Amino acid sequence: MCSLCAPLSRRDFCAGAIILPLALGRERHGLLEPVLRLAPGPAPGQVAVTLDACPGHFDARIATMLVARRIPATIFITETWMRWNRDGLAYFLTHPDIFILENHGALHLPPVLGSKPVYGLQPAGSLAAIRTEVLNGAAAIQAATGRRPGWYRGAAGLYSPQAIPYIESLGWRIAGYSLNSDAGASLPAATVARRIAAAADGDVIEGHINQPRRASGAGIAAGLAALQAHGPHFTTLEAA
Repeated sequence: MCSLCAPLSRRDFCAGAIILPLALGRERHGLLEPVLRLAPGPAPGQVAVTLDACPGHFDARIATMLVARRIPATIFITETWMRWNRDGLAYFLTHPDIFILENHGALHLPPVLGSKPVYGLQPAGSLAAIRTEVLNGAAAIQAATGRRPGWYRGAAGLYSPQAIPYIESLGWRIAGYSLNSDAGASLPAATVARRIAAAADGDVIEGHINQPRRASGAGIAAGLAALQAHGPHFTTLEAA
């Protein structure tokens, strides 16, 4: 994901108890990486775990740890991942008290206009294609779960500026994050674990649950276990 860059002009978007400060997002080469934090609650120490199921496989190291420790997580899932990982999808569906499935698109196409690749990914390219990516991803989740997802996170976490209000107009909230734990599942386990263990009140943690052969997944599991020992209240985006 994108590194810290200059802040954008001020613009805040509020939705219920969740604050989405697009103004406090980050910009890279004209693309936006929205920041999402939880609004202050009645008690300090509230953290949301969000994990991306991009095309890839099922990281049972993370999923089974979340179930064993009763840590709820919002899973941003692609239609492609669901087709490739029937057993993993069944595991998520078997534990609806832990996992909430939200929209990561149909084919994992970044919601970016034009043809320039984003971290090696071919972008959707147009607003019409972004619409197809979002709606088809949502339809796949609704078919699997019986519920319409309310949040959308684009592939790579980057958006063309025009894409954000357009996606919102289709009825979805944009799921940014405040703590990028694994830099696209590329970091060593120890680095990922340290990042997560240092999460602060209100953080929305982002990571990946589709790379079981990479060290970063072990870091997510270890980091969340260490963070839980510090006593925060874990929540999903839907429950915050």
